Amino acid sequence: MFEIRVICTPTDAPEITKALAETFTTGPVRQYPTRDGDRVRVYVTAEQRPSHWPAPETAYAKAPSIISEIGWTARGARDCLHGIQVREFWLRKAALLDRIALDDERHRVPGDAAILALEAARRLMELDDAAGLGPSGYADGPYTPDHPDSVREPRGYVRQEYAIWIGKQ
Repeated sequence: MFEIRVICTPTDAPEITKALAETFTTGPVRQYPTRDGDRVRVYVTAEQRPSHWPAPETAYAKAPSIISEIGWTARGARDCLHGIQVREFWLRKAALLDRIALDDERHRVPGDAAILALEAARRLMELDDAAGLGPSGYADGPYTPDHPDSVREPRGYVRQEYAIWIGKQ
């Protein structure tokens, strides 16, 4: 748990506390005037929200082997360039890179897999956001691509979407 202090105008305080509550699990808000009386000091106790994304073991339980996915992704790149299966390509590529990054992190192997996984996740989110996918589309998990939690944790968004996609296969 930690405490956040914000100094702002009294009219900005409600919007700021709302944004903090959307980002963290927050306690009671305490508000006091500053010494000059023109602004307010807002104090909020907060803590990180527990992860609500599917655990990698759950999201990727039915996934093909990493080697198989590397082959599919290499073949799928051609189709993606021609506008075929664009979302599936980016979903599977992002999931593949996430799995590689997780393995690297688990074994403390240095490399750029985590950066590439993040970039691929953001690309998938851009595609989903541009397509306006919501509860009736692929992005039918609890968190849409533009949700603050998705923006904060793009790889979690990939796990959510992959678990839903693979479950439909």
